[in-house]
Amino acid sequence: MVNQNTAAQLDAADPLASFRDRFVGAGSDLVYFDGNSLGRPVAAAAARLTEFVEQEWGGRLIRGWDERWMDLPTTLGDDLGRIVLGAAAGQTAVGDSTTVWLYKLMRAAVDHAVRTAPGRTEIVIDTDNFPTDRYVAEGIAAERGLTLRWIEVDTSAGVTADQLSEAVGERTALVVLNHVAYRSAWLADAPELTRIAHEAGALVLWDLCHSAGAVQVDLDAWDVDLAVGCSYKYLNGGPGSPAFGYVNARLQDELTQPIQGWMGHADPFFMGPGYTPAQGIRRFISGTPPILGMVAMQAMLELVEEAGIGAIREKSVALTSYAVELADATLPEVTLASPRDPAQRGGHVTLHHERMREVTARLWERDVIPDYRDPGGLRIGLSPLSTSFDEVERGMGAVAEALR
Repeated sequence: MVNQNTAAQLDAADPLASFRDRFVGAGSDLVYFDGNSLGRPVAAAAARLTEFVEQEWGGRLIRGWDERWMDLPTTLGDDLGRIVLGAAAGQTAVGDSTTVWLYKLMRAAVDHAVRTAPGRTEIVIDTDNFPTDRYVAEGIAAERGLTLRWIEVDTSAGVTADQLSEAVGERTALVVLNHVAYRSAWLADAPELTRIAHEAGALVLWDLCHSAGAVQVDLDAWDVDLAVGCSYKYLNGGPGSPAFGYVNARLQDELTQPIQGWMGHADPFFMGPGYTPAQGIRRFISGTPPILGMVAMQAMLELVEEAGIGAIREKSVALTSYAVELADATLPEVTLASPRDPAQRGGHVTLHHERMREVTARLWERDVIPDYRDPGGLRIGLSPLSTSFDEVERGMGAVAEALR
């Protein structure tokens, strides 16, 4: 049954409705259902970028490195940890791409396992893990002579505790999991799956790309070892904005990261003949940080802190639940390919029909922008601070029309 409240009533009662005005283009007629791939720009980011170019870059020039830029990967990482990740200071750094962070932390984890427990020769990963994660794991397994142990999962769900318990054992070096599945939006039970991996003596790496900024994360409380995420989805950093990596403080001195760049050196400007890693999270930084790419991300973090990640999650649940209700009422030929229980669902909804690829193309022509994922999946990504219930209602109506 569709919610008895209309979209207008839901918007009027939404405590976060005013945040929508702070995003470029949010007031237009375009329906944006792809906030889980690329978030709308924060309006304040334009002025912030201009100010940066004119004052910091243009005014301070090379002095900017000494004054702020050199420390920005870790100071911004601390803000991200505090506001979004449930991580104490000194464990998160911003920079590089998601793929590079995945390589560095996966490789560091398996090298540590091989060094301390030579019998641990397996990486456990599921068949519906995000492609980059799977590709990186395949490459590292080939480099290090390791084996991939695959968990076969339902593409409308994700890895369960029972599945992981069956897959891990005395040969497991590392478990790689998505917190929110990119296809189905399955929200993994992170604390329980982390516990299972640890009981087997393995490290675990969480991919937070589809959860950071939309779903509550508590890395320290969950005793997570390693985590990686991007900043251009729910953190609205813009196309190509830098990723982030989290390394639990208890592991920082034990792991050796494989891409030894000058920014991770204990004294970058010593320019010495050998590599001495910096203390703490800084040793996991490699090359020159993408400072420009961090500016827009700062603007979004301020909005997330103002709204509160708990309230953002509540709005996300309300938006996706409304989309599911509308699909049930108006799209009888469509199958829900996401968990129906909102407690098991992240920030997007996937609807399945064999002609969804054509539907997506037609919707784009009409300024209704979802995305498509095989097999036959129309993904509706609803960024909580920039999406209204009216937008959901108009978009779902357009989906029904396009499918007809």
